[in-house]
Amino acid sequence: MPAMRIFVTLILASSALVASAAAEEPLLPAQPQTEAASPATPQQRLNALFTDLKRERDEEKARELANRIRLEWQDSGSATVNLLMQWAEKAIAGEKKTMALDMLDQVIVLAPNYVEGWNRRATLHYQMGNFRKSMSDINRVLALEPRHFGAIAGMATMLEAAGKNELALRAWQQFLDIYPSDRKAQEQLGELSEKLAGSRT
Repeated sequence: MPAMRIFVTLILASSALVASAAAEEPLLPAQPQTEAASPATPQQRLNALFTDLKRERDEEKARELANRIRLEWQDSGSATVNLLMQWAEKAIAGEKKTMALDMLDQVIVLAPNYVEGWNRRATLHYQMGNFRKSMSDINRVLALEPRHFGAIAGMATMLEAAGKNELALRAWQQFLDIYPSDRKAQEQLGELSEKLAGSRT
C-alpha cells in the first residue's frame, strides 16, 4: 500500500451542563441538582459517556458505555439522513457496495458534520480496497470527533498493514487513552510493542 502521512489533532470537546430551574420546595434542594446532573443535549450526553468510559475498568460495563456512544453517533438528527444510512447498510448487506457508496456520498453532502456518515464511508472504502480514500475519511471523522475510537482503530489497522508500526502504536495508545478497557486494543498494543522492541535489538 502507498505511503501515507497522517496528521491527527486531538481536540477534546467540552461543554457546560445546563442548570435546571430551582425547585418549588425550598426544603428539597437536592432534587433540582439531580436533574441538572442529567445531560440534556447530545454533546453533553457524549461528554458524560466518554468520561465514564475513560474511568470504567470493567470490560463488560465499558463495552455497554461504548455501545451507548455508538448509538449517540448514529442519530444524525435528520430523518432523511438516517433513512439514507439505513438504505446504505441494506445495500452493503446485499453486496451492493457501489450503490451504498452513492448513498453515503449523499449523506455527506446533506450532513457534512455528521460524523458517522464519514466513518461509515471510510469503512466501506476500506472494504472496497480504497485505502487512501478510507484514510482520508478517517481523518475527517477525527477532525469532527477526535474521540471516535472506531475510526482510530481503523486507522491503526491500516497503518500496521502499511508497515507503519510506530504510527500504528501511537494510534492504539490514543485509542486506549479514550477507551482503556478494550481488550483487543490492549492486545494489539502489546503485540506491536513487542514487534518494535524486537526490531530495535
